[in-house]
Amino acid sequence: MNISLGGKTALVGGSSGGIGKAIALQLAESGASVTLMSRSADKLKNIVADLPTDQGQRHRFLVVDFTNFKHYKEIIEHFFEVNQVDILVNNTQGPSAGSALEKTMDDYQEAFDLLFKTVVLTTELALKGMMKNKWGRIINVASVSVKEPLSYLALSNSIRAAVVTWAKSLANDVGPYQITVNNILTGYFDTDRIAQLNAKKAEQMGITQNEVRNEMESKVPLKRIGDPKEYGYLATFLASENAAFITGTNIPIDGGLLKSL
Repeated sequence: MNISLGGKTALVGGSSGGIGKAIALQLAESGASVTLMSRSADKLKNIVADLPTDQGQRHRFLVVDFTNFKHYKEIIEHFFEVNQVDILVNNTQGPSAGSALEKTMDDYQEAFDLLFKTVVLTTELALKGMMKNKWGRIINVASVSVKEPLSYLALSNSIRAAVVTWAKSLANDVGPYQITVNNILTGYFDTDRIAQLNAKKAEQMGITQNEVRNEMESKVPLKRIGDPKEYGYLATFLASENAAFITGTNIPIDGGLLKSL
């Protein structure tokens, strides 16, 4: 199966590393022109310079801080005043780890702004062009924790669950415009985020980070954690015409980690 995104434009959040970068790279390799978003201008410049342009793509980037909603709103609204996108990948950094007993109301508000308000705002702005063109792909990077909550990720569990239920409602509304909306439920992937979480867990448990990683891998039926490029393959398929009849879904990519159906 050949996936061609020639002539399509994509906006990918959190794309200076990890999963977001892998998605941006695969979309570009399939022919899309990609706009990357992140806080690090230097990283974004280097990635844009490395993205393939052999199909006439034009890549660029936006420097944004997802944790500052007011500032993010100004930048993203200005972007959509003069731009449209065919493919939107909603992805941000995760909120701080911690249990429900450790988090305050302020923590939940910050996580809501980071994980929910940025997603809804960006999607609403992107939908104007998608509905006009009667074609679009909205892909939300979520987590397996919306199905099986992880005790040390109370903020992510809660707010990402709101995102996936909102996305299901949205999929029903925009379906007549041939716009699909899907959530990818992320398992364990070899990213800086996982390394940071493992470091905290190792410190709390008084063990090494290697021991934490080995325990993590042992829980996955495939006995390894994922390579971000594998994530990019799934996102690119969902962005393509090949996935035109897939919408309103939660798709785990976790090596079989989820125990629930």
